[in-house]
Amino acid sequence: MAEEVKLLDFWPSMFGMRVRIALAQKGVAYEYIEEDLRNKSPLLLQMNPIHKKIPVLIHNGKPICESSIIVQYIDEVWNDKAPLLPSHPYDRAQARFWVDFIDKKIWATKGEEHEAGKKEMIEILKQLEQVLGEKDYFGGESMGIIDIALIGFYSWFYTYETIGKFSIEAECPKIISWGKRCLQNESVAKSLPDSRKIYDFVVQVQKAMGII
Repeated sequence: MAEEVKLLDFWPSMFGMRVRIALAQKGVAYEYIEEDLRNKSPLLLQMNPIHKKIPVLIHNGKPICESSIIVQYIDEVWNDKAPLLPSHPYDRAQARFWVDFIDKKIWATKGEEHEAGKKEMIEILKQLEQVLGEKDYFGGESMGIIDIALIGFYSWFYTYETIGKFSIEAECPKIISWGKRCLQNESVAKSLPDSRKIYDFVVQVQKAMGII
């Protein structure tokens, strides 16, 4: 029986980007379904009735929700190539810790314009620079789940910097070099939208909301 894989997603979502990269790394063919989050589809409401959010991976009719859980599921199901989690239980636990850190810390700042928000984001990225150390990737010599968890935010950095009027590269050059290195990976390059396209989208949303 042929596997049926669908992804309910929204193109600017840094969480959806994770799933797209993971599927690309594994070479999994899937049907991409773009959601209108202002008018959520019956399929999305049926497949994620609890949170009603994207991304949702539908594998042979069964939904998997929450991006970090989806990426781990992909790694377990399609385990014949490109492992995303370390093999050792301790290293896996550490990787999960930092993915959780990224989700709770960076997402919470949302690239705020306020000085406190900008300062907090830089502090978080500096902590991640320490974790990265001198390695090419958080996963070592190849991309792993921490890299996949963070790289979607990298595509939003231009928006954060432009709106907040600050430079991430000036404060965290190692993270920017890491991001450029990740973009050399075909799975990442084809899964991340252009940074300026995200900025234009955010400006349109802010205008619609009367923020600018």
